[in-house]
Amino acid sequence: MTAIQQPRQFSHKIQTYLMPSPHRQIFLSLACFASSILVSPVAFADDAARVSRAVEPVIARLMAQYAVPGMAVAISVQGRAYVSNFGVASQESGQPVTDSTIFEIGSLSKTLTATLGAYAEATGKLSFADPAGKYVPEVRGKAIDRATLLNFGTYTAGGLPLQFPDAVEGRKAMFDYYTDWVPTAPPGSIRQYSNPSLGLFGLAASNSLGLGFDNAMESIVFAAFGMTSTFITVPERAANNYAWGYRGDKAVRVNPGPMDAQTYGVKTTAADMLRFVQANVDPSTLSGPMQKAVLMTQVGLFRVGPLVQGLGWEQYTYPTSREWLLGGNAAEVVFKAQPVEKLPAKESDEPRLFNKTGSTGGFGAYALFVPTEKIGIVMLANKNYPVPARVEAAHAILTALVANKP
Repeated sequence: MTAIQQPRQFSHKIQTYLMPSPHRQIFLSLACFASSILVSPVAFADDAARVSRAVEPVIARLMAQYAVPGMAVAISVQGRAYVSNFGVASQESGQPVTDSTIFEIGSLSKTLTATLGAYAEATGKLSFADPAGKYVPEVRGKAIDRATLLNFGTYTAGGLPLQFPDAVEGRKAMFDYYTDWVPTAPPGSIRQYSNPSLGLFGLAASNSLGLGFDNAMESIVFAAFGMTSTFITVPERAANNYAWGYRGDKAVRVNPGPMDAQTYGVKTTAADMLRFVQANVDPSTLSGPMQKAVLMTQVGLFRVGPLVQGLGWEQYTYPTSREWLLGGNAAEVVFKAQPVEKLPAKESDEPRLFNKTGSTGGFGAYALFVPTEKIGIVMLANKNYPVPARVEAAHAILTALVANKP
């Protein structure tokens, strides 16, 4: 039984138009999903039109400005889902983006990995207070084992870098790197956004469950959220739906690397990713340990300048200004170590906005949701366009949706 009931599907062709950028035709379609409750056709059409007005002009400007070949934008409002498809999944073939198009989501994958770790904690398979070496024997007793799994899940282990060095190739070299690593600060004192950090957290989680990481994600996380078109490795049966990413005019896809599956390896559709976001907006749709896991990922653990870091998600008090959101997603916060303030690990009743970016060489992703507004936004693109542009676009869509509540 999946966590979110598969909704009845409605398809509505809105329009086809040309973007201001010459010679670039954009195909726009809107797929509207009703929730399991009954919605009158008039109310449904009104909501779809409201979402369309909020999304279309923002995305058209963004794609024109950054020459983005294709995008899928999924919106949840009051539990109902709307998916807008723009442009092409392949410039070479001209294949349009559809509801089935699979995008690389880069570090947005970390929110799913964090959920797996929280599930392992909720089922008693691990404790966030444990060292990684308890579940990853290759690092047991080394300097890295002074940090806890909570530190690895929040990038506060003591200075692990954004990426593994280029020379680190293969499993043995990866573990050699971990065992030789020397912290630059005490655990819990700084946040340095890091693939090696979250990657070790994810590996410990799957090991604690007695599963390989890919298997754990597919059988536990993807299954729980009804993400039937989501993969670590895209299978042959779905290969035709896998978009090409673009770096300049070159068609690219993600390269393998140490801890790639754990930190930037998920490929998914906008509709599937929105199912995950919807369950984060309203965790009551989940049952048992997975509901507890989602709530754990929404606990703020360390304050870092404008943002509060939890497991996977970054959060802000709501309402959140455009400037504050841009500050939390600034390059300085991503690429430089920042001092942190440890917060009490408890659930909050205060209104909050959650977000996460993700990128690979040819793809750019962003997700944002506000539980108190019952709004979620997922933006997937087959170009790694600037993060500030993603933040501004999502904030503009959110502002429009909130300002035009029925």
